[in-house]
Amino acid sequence: MKLNEGISIIEAILFASGEPVETERICEAMVIDEDMLVKLVQLLEDRYESNHSALTVLKLGNCYQLAVKSDFIEYVRAAMETKRMTPLSPAAMEVLTIIAYNQPVTKGFVEHIRGIDSSSVVNSLVDKNLLEEAGRLDVPGRPIAYKTTPAFLRCFQLSSIDELPPLPDSEGQVSFDEILITDEEREDIRKQAAEESEKPKDGINSGENDNADDENAEEEYDD
Repeated sequence: MKLNEGISIIEAILFASGEPVETERICEAMVIDEDMLVKLVQLLEDRYESNHSALTVLKLGNCYQLAVKSDFIEYVRAAMETKRMTPLSPAAMEVLTIIAYNQPVTKGFVEHIRGIDSSSVVNSLVDKNLLEEAGRLDVPGRPIAYKTTPAFLRCFQLSSIDELPPLPDSEGQVSFDEILITDEEREDIRKQAAEESEKPKDGINSGENDNADDENAEEEYDD
């Protein structure tokens, strides 16, 4: 198989699919190894760049997908009258974050973290193709585990889950101990303020002393 032929075959597969295609499936169809596939995909991408094409090849985990470059998305959307996607709700973003950083996990795991029922949110994310089933856990009840999809990577402009930003460490967060210490300090300050308010003011004390001294002086003069 010549290089140009291999490049064209990959382009045809990705174009005809319209969805992310696993590297294993492409390799099996072309009877090549993964190293050769990576090389051919890079050559296809180089061809698009040299021709100033509006197309690009996205690497989404262990999949490839043919897509339109971000510079042309608005024109495609206008021509196809595609409605803007409804932004994800805070609850959906929260669930998606939990699963993305801990996948594969069950609904029970998500609900344990959030403290509320999350079944409807998980099902909604599955419908949006941002989550998918990842098999069942070998525990009583065999609950379904969930993981993110190639569509999730595409939406968040990631090539793999490894590109997710790191979570804040304990040093960047306020611990419960710090919160308790702060409350105790506040209580001490309140007690000190209350004690200070009960004490007589210095100005009044000094005035009383002055009056006493004046009375003593008058008595001595009279004598």
